[in-house]
Amino acid sequence: MKRVKLLFALLALTFVSSSVFAQFTQTQQVAEWQRAKAYTRAYLDAMPEDGYGFKATPEIRSFAQQMLHLADANYYFASSASGVTSPMKASAEKTVAQTKEATTKAVMDSYDFVIASLQGMTGAQLDEMGSVEGKTISKANIFGKAFEHQTHHRGQCVIYLRLKGVTPPGEMLF
Repeated sequence: MKRVKLLFALLALTFVSSSVFAQFTQTQQVAEWQRAKAYTRAYLDAMPEDGYGFKATPEIRSFAQQMLHLADANYYFASSASGVTSPMKASAEKTVAQTKEATTKAVMDSYDFVIASLQGMTGAQLDEMGSVEGKTISKANIFGKAFEHQTHHRGQCVIYLRLKGVTPPGEMLF
């Protein structure tokens, strides 16, 4: 019985945490994405040029690849939610030069795409159901999943910065 209760509690927590972002108004979501863009820019700026190709271990992505993966997902999720065709025709992670300048531009452009896509939708469109990763969820929730994803990968970059002797940017919750 305890296991069943625990299972239901975990399922409820998962549902609540995955749908919290969708409870924000469209204006609040845009503001959160603008904040996330600035926070990610601080990470990109903090890493020295010679750290963009850095890998903590050989089998993981480099710092640039982590950030470019984040950009690819931003395009994917925003395009899936909005129906706007992504301007990124091929994977940024595989095609963008892993330099500070090229990576920063690609990542910032991906945030601009998310923000513009979100701003271009009506509240009714955000309430519509959409499909992403084989799941049918509201389009507002798709933006929420995108937000969760970029937060995850930006957070992984703390280790890259620390291993390069760089203090990561302070938390930017507001």
